[in-house]
Amino acid sequence: MAKHRMNVAEMVEAFIDPDAPLQVTAFDGSHCGNDDAQLHLEVRNSRAVYYIFENPNDLGLARAYLQGDIASPELTPGDPYEVFKQLQELQAQFHKPTAATLANITSSILSHGFHVPKPPEIELPSVAKRISEGILPHTKKGDAATVSYHYDLSNEFYNLFLGPSMTYTCACFDSEDDSLEKAEYNKLNLVLDKLNLKSGDYLLDIGCGWGSMEVTAAKRGIHVIGVTLSEEQVQWANDWIRKEGLEDLAEVRLEDYRDIPESGFDGICSLGMMEHVGHKHYPAYFKEMLEKLRPGGMLLNHQITRTNSHQGKRAGGFIDRYIFPDGELASPGEIEYVINNVGFEVINQENLRQHYALTLMNWNKNLQRNWKKAVDMVGEQKARLWGMYMAGSRFNFEMNTIQIHQFLCIKPDPETGTTTYPLRPWWPRH
Repeated sequence: MAKHRMNVAEMVEAFIDPDAPLQVTAFDGSHCGNDDAQLHLEVRNSRAVYYIFENPNDLGLARAYLQGDIASPELTPGDPYEVFKQLQELQAQFHKPTAATLANITSSILSHGFHVPKPPEIELPSVAKRISEGILPHTKKGDAATVSYHYDLSNEFYNLFLGPSMTYTCACFDSEDDSLEKAEYNKLNLVLDKLNLKSGDYLLDIGCGWGSMEVTAAKRGIHVIGVTLSEEQVQWANDWIRKEGLEDLAEVRLEDYRDIPESGFDGICSLGMMEHVGHKHYPAYFKEMLEKLRPGGMLLNHQITRTNSHQGKRAGGFIDRYIFPDGELASPGEIEYVINNVGFEVINQENLRQHYALTLMNWNKNLQRNWKKAVDMVGEQKARLWGMYMAGSRFNFEMNTIQIHQFLCIKPDPETGTTTYPLRPWWPRH
């Protein structure tokens, strides 16, 4: 007897309890769930089914969402956070179908023909494909390509959600009611305070972004060099520096951190750049930083981390293809292990996980507020992509799936030993 050909609603019902607060309607006329369900999803075409069948993970769902193949009246493109929360709550009501049911789902899909739909046009090739094209992970060429992909999008687009500070890293909030701009400048000043820099000192900023640190430091009389691999960021940052009349104190260069000729800096900061370095390259990276500091100089390393060392280093398929190609994260313990081994002394470690969730909440609000402008600038797919990425990141920080740490480190001075910094933390609370 031939097996029953399952429709889309029946495939969904094979994975979720019948009383789950979810309603699904599909292009084939099938539906499941009640009208008063908490979440309503519409599967608009067969491409969505094939995307998820090929990649039953975040990559398949992302492809379908970016193409508009899956929709929901509860879903706000600039800030789909609430839908992510609802999907997470539904996980408790998901179950694994029997092998026979899975086989029937497979045969039902393939009975319509074997299709591998093209991914969205904004998706990057796989790691294997990039390597075959000579773009090797964490080489100078590879880093330049991946950084350019992420950051050379549109300065004006980033300005829509980052706001006037143009600071694309975790802010620091005194309270949840703080404005994003205030919290971002709290963070910039916290970094400078932790580094114990004074007027006339020299700072190196690795992965400087659009220049907010350069302007903030120069206004305090600190000489600062920022480096980035993004041409768009260099132009924006140097224009900003000129407008502020700070050219005698600050500059931003299109330069790989491995090619910086200067050394003897009083301080170095790296804010949100380590995600691009690659775990195997941490020793070489921190050794480079150690050599560029004077004895007694300090490094402030600020990076997203895994919650523990049991989690894998590489990002998932969605992040690798759409957000941070070749991005890798490690646990705070693994990072501190490397920092110590290259010769630094770690003075302080601080987890700002909750602050990043608040930062992302504000970025999503800004994107939603400027949604039409965003779509006009970069197109519907890329605007949806950034809304989804930021909302998903916020959710993961809230759930403690990922964290973000600041490591304050000092290069030991062989002549003065350990008496090179105050006995107690000297930076004010922000």
